[in-house]
Parts: sequence; C-alpha cells; structure tokens
Amino acid sequence: MAARAELPRTPASLIVSRGRYSSWLTTSDHKRIGILYMATSLVFFIAGGILALLIRAQLATPNEHFVTRNGYNELFTMHGTTMIFLVIVPFWAGLGNYLVPLMIGARDMAFPRLNALSYWLFLFGGIILYSSWFAKGGAPSAGWTSYPPLSDVPYMPDHGIDLWILSLHVLTLASLAGAINFLVTIHRLRTPGMTWMRMPLFVWSMEVYAALLVAVLPMLSAGLTMLLLDRQVGTHFFLPAEGGNALLYQHVFWFFGHPEVYIMILPGFGVISEVIPVFSRKPIFGYTAIALSSVAIGFYSMLVWAHHMFTVGLQGYLQGFFMISSMIIAVPTGIKIFNWLATTWRGNIHFDTPMLFALGFIAVFVIGGLSGIFVAAYPFDWQAQDTYFVVAHIHYVLFGGSMFTVFAGLTYWWPKIFGRMLDERLGKISFWLIFIGMNVTFFPMHMLGLLGMPRRIYTYSNGGVWEWYNLTSTIGSGVMALGILLFFVNMLKTARSGARAVNDPWLGDTLEWYTTSPPPPHNFDSVPYVSSPRPLRDLRRRLAEARA
Repeated sequence: MAARAELPRTPASLIVSRGRYSSWLTTSDHKRIGILYMATSLVFFIAGGILALLIRAQLATPNEHFVTRNGYNELFTMHGTTMIFLVIVPFWAGLGNYLVPLMIGARDMAFPRLNALSYWLFLFGGIILYSSWFAKGGAPSAGWTSYPPLSDVPYMPDHGIDLWILSLHVLTLASLAGAINFLVTIHRLRTPGMTWMRMPLFVWSMEVYAALLVAVLPMLSAGLTMLLLDRQVGTHFFLPAEGGNALLYQHVFWFFGHPEVYIMILPGFGVISEVIPVFSRKPIFGYTAIALSSVAIGFYSMLVWAHHMFTVGLQGYLQGFFMISSMIIAVPTGIKIFNWLATTWRGNIHFDTPMLFALGFIAVFVIGGLSGIFVAAYPFDWQAQDTYFVVAHIHYVLFGGSMFTVFAGLTYWWPKIFGRMLDERLGKISFWLIFIGMNVTFFPMHMLGLLGMPRRIYTYSNGGVWEWYNLTSTIGSGVMALGILLFFVNMLKTARSGARAVNDPWLGDTLEWYTTSPPPPHNFDSVPYVSSPRPLRDLRRRLAEARA
C-alpha cells in the first residue's frame, strides 16, 4: 500500500521572490537547494582537481622539487578530503534534493527549513576545511584518513588537523540532517499508487544512501571526537605510549569509511538504472533484483571494513571472515551490472552523451571492481597494501565510478533542471577526453604498485620504469582535465543560449518528466496515478490508445 501523499505546507512568504540573488540565500525550495548543493560541490571539484594536477606535476619526473615534502602531504590530504567529503557525497545530496520530490510526486522535501540548514552547514564545513591553508603550520598533512599517532600532537602540533576535525564534524551534521530528510520524504510523501516496488530506482538508491549515512556517521563523529580530545584535552585514546590503541581509530574510521564508499556510489548506480533503459528504449531488466541488490549492498558494506586493515596483524580467522565478506558484496554489484547489460541487449540504443557516460562507467567500474577483488584477498593485499595499486583501485571505483555517474546524471537531467539542452558535440568530445585521460592516468598506477612504488611519497629516484609510468599518468591527467574543462564550458555555454528543452526531451519513464522544464515552484499542477515503475510510459501508451 502506498504511503500517504501529504504535501508540506509552504508559507506564501517563502514562495514570493525576495530579489534575484537574496532569494537564493533564504530559499527553502528543494529545487534551489539542490542547485546550490550541486554548484558548490562542483566548485570544490575544481579545487580538488587543481590539487590533483599539482600532485601529478610533482610526480611527473624523478627527483622533482615542484613542491616540498610537507606541501605534497598537504596536497594529497586536502585532495582526498575534498573529493570524498565536499564533492561526491554532497553532489548526490544536491541531485537527490532536486529529483526525489519530483520523482515521487511531492511538492517539497518533508522538512524544507532543515533542508536549507543542511546546505549551509555543508558550505560552512567546506569553508572551515579550506581555511586551514591559512592556519599556523598550514593545512592538514596526515592523509585524508588522519591516522594517529601521526595526527596527534607529538607529530602534528599545529592547528590544521584541528580544523580538519571541526570541518568534518560540521559536514557530518549536514549529511545527517539531509539523510533524515530523505528518509522521511521517501517514506511519507509518495504520491498515491507509488508502492515500494513502483518507486524509481534512483529513489531506491537514495533511500539506502540516506540509511547508511544515519547508520555510520555517528561512528565517524565518535572517532573524530576522541582524536580531538587526545589533541586538546590530554586523553590517550589512540596514543600507544600512554596506553591507548592506534588500531581503535582505524576500526572506528573504516566502520564508517567502507560504507562511505557505497554511500558515494549507490546514487550513481541509481543514475545508471534510470539512464540505460531510457536510451535503450526498453524497460529495465530485473527491476526487483536491482532494487533489492541496493539494500544488500548497504547491509554488507558494514561487514567488510577490516579488509582495509589486513596488514595490521589481525588474527587469521578474522582476515578470512573479512575476505569472504568482501567477496560476497561483489555479488549484488554484479547483479546490477549484468541487469544493465541485459537492458541494452537488443535495445534501440541512442548514444547520446548521458548514455556514453553510463556505458563508460560500466567499463571502468568493472576494472575497479576486479582490482577490488584482488585486494580483498589478504595474501595479495599483503603485497599491494600502501602501494600505487591501491591508488589505482580507489580512483577506478570513485572517479571511474562515482564521477562518471555524476557526469551522466548532469547531462541527463540538465534539460529538466535548467530548461536548456547541452551541446551534444561538446558533450561527446568531453566524454572521450575524460574516458581516455582517466584510463591513461590511473591504469599505469596498477603497474607502479606491482613494481613496488609506495603511495604518499613525494619524489623518487632515476632508473627503472617508474618514471615512464609516472610521466604517462601525468600526461593522462592533463587530457582528463581538458575534458572536464570542456564539460564546464558546455554547461556555461548552454545555460543561457542552449536550445530550449521540452518537458520530456529523452522520452523518460519517471514523474519528473511530467512537469515543465524547469518545474514550477509547486512542482506539479496534477500528478498521474502511478500503476508501475514507468508511469510516463504508461501515460504515453494510454494517450496513444485514446487517439487510436
């Protein structure tokens, strides 16, 4: 039975425009908050990308002195923190903010003011993190995980780590507020007829995304609080010399950190599940299997955290348990991949830009998933741990996975959000530059890792093939950056001058395509009754039958 479709009442004062710019500062409209989230995360994406290019410039040649050792540590710490906490997770919060109410036929999120608060907390958290560049001693430099004792006072006496902790606390509050809002909205505001097995698959992915955030963010907050107390109050939770246990932090961090990987990729899975059937002109193959596999991934993601810790001295039976659990979680992911491929089989495939990014995602994510199976086997992990093989793996999963789905989602829903079509020619050129550049950048890192190059080193000596692989990676990063630049040029170029979009330019299946492009403040004048996961296709069929 569908949940009650009660719509939150929006005061008239919040609908009336308060001015062209000031209205954005005071808005509680889910669509505007979604745009603010996405725009801010893309600004941080540019910042994190610049940091990555500086890292690659330092590693392009042996014995390079482009940056100092400490400067390099600051660069990769801020790059990792930015991409994970300020780009991927908040971008999905923004896209979900915009689309979830539209997809379920609601007027707004369940708690509009809480929604606005979550965005401003996200922005302030990012500002706090980047203000650390100006702190005494500079930005944090203990890695994006900030393992103690390296992140404790004896090694990091300055305030960069303290600001890192503070920013993550604020970002945690933002994510929790948003996650609670998503859960209540999805559970309580679905339009009549939209049962659980009729929800769009993107909404399913946001449901699991939000549930995982609620489940694991308190653990991160607890670990950060203990680390801050060690630094500022004199406790000894993680200092071995004082009776603490540094491995406790690793357990706490990775109990959050591994589900975080799926928090970053599950909404992307939802995007692919919406894009592929539309551009294959077929219904999704195995709707129920894809929906329930998201739940299975969310559950198993909390059982595999210690496969990041195979080299810390865990007992053999524990290593075996976490290895097997890590293998099992590949099963529901594989179910999704095979169902997406089955959806394309004998479909009338249209290779528009969103579809190119979706198919490109499948190709590179499979490589990341296979390397994940490698490092999940602890005998192999003992050799590859803390080498560039792990760097390659995480970038194939998070850039090749999450960011490719970000690009797919942006190009797919851009006409709905802004009422303009992106330039297809520029879109396809940017895809191929990003796809080629990404593989040229990160694939050689597998070989570097197998040849023994440790991660987090800021320079290396002449000789061997390290220098050629590193130079190749740096060249690839430049190609990838050019593709991303073209992607942004496309967005800016078409934001005002692109071709006008009709309500449903792609012949989509879900309710957001029923309203205008862009939607009005109240979203819908009316909502059709939902009788399947493809209400727009049902509506088109009924209209065709009526005309006949």
